[in-house]
Amino acid sequence: VAPTTPVCEVPSSAMTGTVVQMTCKETEGSPPSEYQWYKNGVALLEKTGTGSAREANITYTMNKKSGTLLFNTVTKNDTGEYFCEASNGIGLSQKCSVKRMQV
Repeated sequence: VAPTTPVCEVPSSAMTGTVVQMTCKETEGSPPSEYQWYKNGVALLEKTGTGSAREANITYTMNKKSGTLLFNTVTKNDTGEYFCEASNGIGLSQKCSVKRMQV
């Protein structure tokens, strides 16, 4: 079954230095969807090793299976427009509407 449009939870504003978790979920897809987050239209990288992530200045953890995007400490650089895409290899992938977070 192809995924339906996911529901995205993105806070509209956040204080610098706080923990922010964004969630993305859709329930119709079978097999279960994987989720990809985008910021300003660019796919966010999945954090792999700590070394490479540090160099890339990645401040978040993205879980493609659960659809969560977790910022341990948000910075002004994290301000932007976020959306997520659900795909399970069947039919078209589905995106939620873009939501802006102001830090």
